[in-house]
Formats: sequence, C-alpha cells, structure tokens
Amino acid sequence: METSYHPTQHTEFEPIHHQETPVEHDTLLIAACGLEHGHIYSMCEGMKKAGAVIHWVWDEDPDKVEAFQQAFPEVRTASSLDQILQDKRIQMVASAAIPSKRCDIGLRVLDAGKHFFSAKTPFTSLKQLYAAKKKVKETGLHWAIFYSERLQVECSGFAEQLIQQGAIGDVIQVLGLGPHRLNINDRPAWFFKKATYGGIICDIGSHQIEQFLSFAHAQDATIQSSIALNIAHPEHPEFEDFGDAHLIGDNGTLLYFRVDWFTPNGLTNWGDGRTTILGTDGYIELRKYVDITNNSIGERLYLVNHGGERQYDVKGKVGYPYFYRLAHDVIENTSTAMHQEHAFKAAELCLLAQQQADNLKKEGAIR
Repeated sequence: METSYHPTQHTEFEPIHHQETPVEHDTLLIAACGLEHGHIYSMCEGMKKAGAVIHWVWDEDPDKVEAFQQAFPEVRTASSLDQILQDKRIQMVASAAIPSKRCDIGLRVLDAGKHFFSAKTPFTSLKQLYAAKKKVKETGLHWAIFYSERLQVECSGFAEQLIQQGAIGDVIQVLGLGPHRLNINDRPAWFFKKATYGGIICDIGSHQIEQFLSFAHAQDATIQSSIALNIAHPEHPEFEDFGDAHLIGDNGTLLYFRVDWFTPNGLTNWGDGRTTILGTDGYIELRKYVDITNNSIGERLYLVNHGGERQYDVKGKVGYPYFYRLAHDVIENTSTAMHQEHAFKAAELCLLAQQQADNLKKEGAIR
C-alpha cells in the first residue's frame, strides 16, 4: 500500500545548484560608477561570471578607480559619468555610490536608455523612491537592487528551496539578526550623516525586510513598531548604532529584526548574521557568515522538523543564480531575477520603518 510523502517528516533534502547559463560573450556590456561601498566588487564579479563585460569605470576618486582596476584589469577608465551614458554599447550601469546619491545616478542612467543596478540601500527618502518608480514606468527599464544578504548567501538560496518543498510547512515568522562591525576609524564622514546614509533601518535593515518578503511570500507589510538609537557614539549625534522593527505581512506572516553596529573584535568576521524561519511544522536557521566556535566560515543551515534535526554545509552547493537571471533579463527584456515591484516594496518598507523610528525620536518617546 502506497503512503503519501510528507516533507516535514524527512530531512533528506539536498541543495540544488542553479542551472542558469551565462549570456553569450560580448552581448552584455556594463559599466561601474560610484565605488564608495565594497558591494560594487561583488556586483561586478557576479555579473562578470554571468557573462557581462565590464567596459567602463568612473569615480571622482582616482584611488578608488585604481583599486577597482586591480580587481578588473580589463576595465577602461571613463573621464566622467557622461562618457559612460553617451556610450550606446553600454546596456547597464552598476553603482555603489554614497546612498543619498544613488537615486540621482539611477535617474540619469535610465534617461540615457540603460538599466540600473544599485547597491542597497537604493534610496534615502520616499521622494527618491517615487521618482525612481515613475522613471521605471516611463522607460520600461530595470532598476535592479543588490540585496546581498539573500542574493549572495547560498544558505539563503537553500532555505528558499526547502520552503518551496514544504520542509517546514507554512511560514509563520521570520526572525532576522544583522549585526555589523563598525571599524569606526575607517569610516568616511558621510557614514555618520543621516542625510547621506539614511539611518540604520533604511540602510542595513533593508536586507532584513527583503528577506522577509521573499521567505514569507508576502507582497506587502505594515510597520507595527520600529526603533533607531544611538547608544554608544555621542560623538556622532546623527549616527544610529542600533535598530529593530516588527512587521506584519499582508498574508499574516510576521517579521522581527534587529540590526546593530556592536560586533565585538573577538568575532572572526564582520558580523554573525543569522535568520530563523519558523514554519507550522519546523524551522530553519541560517548562520550565514560564521558558525561560532564550530570552525566554520559560514554558509551553515540548520533544519528541524518532525523528521529530526540536520545541519547542512551549503558552501559551493547552490551558487548565485541572481546575476545570471539579471544578465538574461537585460538582454531578453524579461523579469526573472527579481520583480521590480518586490525590489521597490522592500525599499519602501525600510524607508517607512525608518520614518516611524525617526518620528518617535522627534516626539521624545525614545532617546
């Protein structure tokens, strides 16, 4: 007699490596501008592996350009952003400029008929977001956003596979922890100015909200609470070193996340980023970058359901399909890497959560 398969009774799942193929050589030419954040290296390396040719680079700081060309020696130095925008061969421009400048760059890029690939956080104000949405509607071009804590973490990709296969039942709640090491003496002045970095929830909280929408399959959410504080850095009064928020998805799922700049020097990497996904029949924990005291560099996934407990080492077993899909989206005018509505919704919710936290400060409800 046959018995039906119940995925929550088993832990024998295995990671599935993505099968995407690179675009054909010389069919996708891109450029990089605004090298303020190291994410630009991951963005360009990912696109290069997906078949893109990185043709131009430009930044106001020649030292940053020189460092970039050491990593990508094939790239030519542009004299200005205008030179890049005037090159009709360029189909997409990637940027990790100062956060408050990313939107203006993106608007210029789309006006020039090219797709835009922004580091997170893409916007520091709702006004910028609305301008970007309007421009995308006018042009039909992509405004891609690199939410790296899901898109460039293999155990996050495996978590998506497990959820799709029913390994923990229906998702109830996502719990996100996003600690970062400050390295305060190495940070530029803009990093401490609210107008330029947007606030801690706007910045690193954007990762947490995007993951929630993805893992919980929510289309939208409401902000139940949010807090942003400066606990230990009074010498930088506009800086925020702690933030948290509670959201409820439009499908009834829940999110709580905490972000902070309090990673101690004793940790072996920049931050012990973790995500726990609670389902009706089990849970998944992601230890993304380090599995403390366990001699691990990260990419560990823990699965617990009715079938038992299992630890997975996911490094090298899933890959990063986002870049390949984005490359094909640009060439083929499709939307397989990330729907535009999803990318903008994650940005909108982090801005709304930051706004609510800022209002609590203005009202004197928190210090």
